Amino acid sequence: MNGPEILVHVAAELGLFVPRAFRGDGPAPLAVDGVSTLGHVVESLGVPLTEVGALFVDGAETGPAHIPAAGERVGVRAVTRPQQVPGAPLRFLLDVHLGTLARRLRLLGVDTAYEATDIGDPALAARSAAERRVLLSRDRGLLRRRELWAGGYVYSDRPDEQLRDILGRFAPELRPWTRCAACNGTLSEARKEDVADRLRGGTRAAYDVFAQCERCARVYWRGAHHDRLEAVVTAAMAEFGPSGGR
Repeated sequence: MNGPEILVHVAAELGLFVPRAFRGDGPAPLAVDGVSTLGHVVESLGVPLTEVGALFVDGAETGPAHIPAAGERVGVRAVTRPQQVPGAPLRFLLDVHLGTLARRLRLLGVDTAYEATDIGDPALAARSAAERRVLLSRDRGLLRRRELWAGGYVYSDRPDEQLRDILGRFAPELRPWTRCAACNGTLSEARKEDVADRLRGGTRAAYDVFAQCERCARVYWRGAHHDRLEAVVTAAMAEFGPSGGR
């Protein structure tokens, strides 16, 4: 049975989430049941509320708890960038599919928890809430879980684009070379003699400057991959660092 009809205009930035009928420049009609909240209606179109910056009804801003009535004109706007995440130091939690992004965020000194095994959506959402971490994922269903503290959809499947997207959206403070890429622990300077037993003979002979993770004790030095990592850091700092182009 058809219910009351509303008109919905979804911001172009959210077009990838919604059916084709809602990707145009103007509003499209949508039948509602008269009892579901606006938040539920928007999610039923495919848009996670983590990606919604504001909701409007007949030109006035409203919240997701509003129950749409017949004839109302609804506007769904994308989040404003950089997005403000209140209430805690900005830190992230990434699901099992975002390992490269997790390592690059850690390389830049961003507090980034990462689950290398699939612990399930309920556990990820619960950790987000318990630790007040922004959950990043390409799983729309995961981002619709009510217990999330905060979340963000990762729009690309390419690590370079993922990193630029997250840095541009959330504008975290960048402190390169201060976190362990393996466990997210804090790095500190280490004397060569204190870490010598963890080094191979060639490394002991070729390098003199080391850092060590305070959590897992992993040792770091400017090895064969340093130039590639340095390029990632240099590009990120040039665009998103304190004197970058934002």
